Amino acid sequence: MKKILYTVLALAGCIALTQCKSDYLSVSSPDKMTDEFVTSSVSESFKTLSMCYRTILSVAGGGNYNWNDSASDVEYYPEYNSGNGRVGYLDVEGTPVDQAAGLYGNLFTIIARAQRVATILSEKDEVKNATGVTEWTQLYGEAWTIWAYGYIELVKHFGDIPFGLENAVVSEEGYTITSRYAVLDAVIAKLKEVESKMYYLGEGGLNAERMTRTFANALIAEANLLAGDYQTIRTDENAPYGNLAFDILESNDTYKCATARRADWQTYYKEAQTYFRAILTGAAKGTARLITTDDRGLDNPFQRNFQYIMDMQVSPESYYEVGNQAPLQSERPYSQGRPSDGATKNAAPCKVFSGIRVIPTAYYQLYEDGDLRQDASIVVTGSDGKGSEALVNMNSGSRLSGGIPTNKWDINKMKTPYVTACRNSGMNFQFFRVPTAMLKLAMVDVQLNEKGEALSLLNELRSRAGVAPLASAGVDEVILETKRETVGEGDIKYMELRAGKFGELGIAMRKELKEVIAALEEDGYYTFDNGRTISCYVWTKLVDLSGDGKAVLTYNADDSDPALTPGWRGNYDYTTTSSASAVNGTKHNLAIEGLFEYIDPDGPVAKALEEDGYKKADWAIGMVKGKSQLWDYNMLSGIDKCSVPRHYHPLPLTTIQQSKGKITNGYGLPNE
Repeated sequence: MKKILYTVLALAGCIALTQCKSDYLSVSSPDKMTDEFVTSSVSESFKTLSMCYRTILSVAGGGNYNWNDSASDVEYYPEYNSGNGRVGYLDVEGTPVDQAAGLYGNLFTIIARAQRVATILSEKDEVKNATGVTEWTQLYGEAWTIWAYGYIELVKHFGDIPFGLENAVVSEEGYTITSRYAVLDAVIAKLKEVESKMYYLGEGGLNAERMTRTFANALIAEANLLAGDYQTIRTDENAPYGNLAFDILESNDTYKCATARRADWQTYYKEAQTYFRAILTGAAKGTARLITTDDRGLDNPFQRNFQYIMDMQVSPESYYEVGNQAPLQSERPYSQGRPSDGATKNAAPCKVFSGIRVIPTAYYQLYEDGDLRQDASIVVTGSDGKGSEALVNMNSGSRLSGGIPTNKWDINKMKTPYVTACRNSGMNFQFFRVPTAMLKLAMVDVQLNEKGEALSLLNELRSRAGVAPLASAGVDEVILETKRETVGEGDIKYMELRAGKFGELGIAMRKELKEVIAALEEDGYYTFDNGRTISCYVWTKLVDLSGDGKAVLTYNADDSDPALTPGWRGNYDYTTTSSASAVNGTKHNLAIEGLFEYIDPDGPVAKALEEDGYKKADWAIGMVKGKSQLWDYNMLSGIDKCSVPRHYHPLPLTTIQQSKGKITNGYGLPNE
């Protein structure tokens, strides 16, 4: 059961945090009279801090969709030439300067509020004189952890940023940009200072909807990882790195940028290794654990984690979840899950936009036969909004258009789907979970040439997925398992970036995609090396799986039944909901033929299927039709101009203007 209910505080509470001016960097300190209100009781202090959590929901709640994090050689945004996806396409020149101004501003608001709360609490005797962890020291450490989270997100998505201006009025002389490495050093130092003052996950009655000592340790590991990673840095005259030495992997003189990592990266990776181990197997792990058994009898422990989210429960795999509750806006599943063509209100189910899709070449090749993660991660059907399952298509668009969607967040799989309105499911955003820590530690290990632990971590994930163990572990193996484990979650892009592989893999994806489309255009199909075939058309028909005219959810695949293969799809029975009147027909589950083998549209198999009630449906023909649009531009097309990944969002115009000329955007990003 969720324990955090976010509320809008009274005006006095708002004043106690900060009085914002026109620029989120220009904030003045609150009146000292309000400090007593903030610290009058643990509950009042937490109410104040909860405003930070509420703002985090607006930032992290959109997660990888807001930030275009799920844009890699596996994932893409489905609307051709949409402004929402330009950072994901690597279209630097086409990205407006204020494209992420709202997200940027919200992060600085979080930072300012959290720092103000921490400063006030630092003067309280219950914090200053504490000899152990208490509710007061937890709140103090929690405030600084929220502050650290905000800066880590800023560095991750903007690179080098202004720093240390929270709760201070900006002078007439303006301000400068700070090296991301200096920001991360400050974040690491602060987290180390306060983490011992906090409860571990599960202590003090705290679950993963609060930032705990466990999560603070996770952020220390994350900040060290970011500091030591290969990443895109500026090489123009305004680059803020001073005398810091770098190992350059690749550079671009036109856009004044390079793929590089600091020369002392191993120092940071070794500390990241220590803290990742602490949250995985040490005292800092708290109650977090990898789910290795399925208590439902469905034999898919991988999917069980996501079902907790859809059941409105906190997952035992979570280090931190951004709490949510209907009818607050929820981007899962709306922008990040299985699609629906339903109306925006009172549908079966309501509209699900589905802004994260999986490139077909990845869908057909990524997983080995029998991998339990495939169907539970990626799906080829959505909902028609009228109670029935429907095939997606590969035309540009959203909902049932746009291509193959992710399957980790599906409104159909909720115990009680929210059908009053779209975008209000109430699902939490799982921000950091055990498998992502395992994969990051594995990457650290192989980079430090400590491959035994990496191999063990990868094989632990493969074991629960039901596939054979690997014989060895290297960078490529870690990236591949990251794709299989975290598709749609926004981690693939960063795993490839930190290994210096993003540009190389993106170029290879674009080359292969063009080859596949050429074969589809010429022959009507393409067979991959693993024997799976993608075709221009498939054949589908609606069937009554339940036998009584009700829709049913399907789980493990059954190769003998085309309505059960692929698995983990189907539809909820919306006749049991307040949207029952939106349900049409008595056949609601979709049988699919030809998804992995070629069926000649003019041959005897197609004729027999059509005599049995199947209809020919567009499948990869959409890739042929959109070969010069969605299937080119949206597929990391900016990499053709510059193989150094230019994936940052621009610093907003207000920041540039109020810096009095001391800050400019790099990488070719706009400054006006």
